[in-house]
Amino acid sequence: MDETILDPDGARERLTAWKGRIDKLAADTQTMSARLQEVRVTVADPGGLVEVTIDSTGALVDLTLTNRMESTKPDVVSRTIMETLAEARNQLADLSQEIIAETVGTESSAARAIAESVGKHLRSEPSEDAATDSGPDGDDDYESRSFLKKG
Repeated sequence: MDETILDPDGARERLTAWKGRIDKLAADTQTMSARLQEVRVTVADPGGLVEVTIDSTGALVDLTLTNRMESTKPDVVSRTIMETLAEARNQLADLSQEIIAETVGTESSAARAIAESVGKHLRSEPSEDAATDSGPDGDDDYESRSFLKKG
């Protein structure tokens, strides 16, 4: 039989240490939550057409359109807004995962699950029908170009 089970002082010490770890995890989790709730991300498209700001949930809280919009086709404006919003959400996912790692770490399965959930909720893949790099006549005009296309 294991003598440590019958040792009241040893059991008390183990319980005290366990409670200390639980208290620290609770405090770290509260810090993580507070920091995550404060996050806002602002991203402008490289062409200077739009700027979006999202909150900690990825919801759009501000949209700024420049006067370049007036000379740009509506479908390009809408696509640029959506691509800029997707980029902002990807940046938010990165930032959120950094906050999670800094506050609760990455060792626990709970922290890894939270980080994975944040990534799945916010991240988006580039769309397959993104605008091409140049117009049909080879011009690099703003109206037919996506400035967020990775390449």
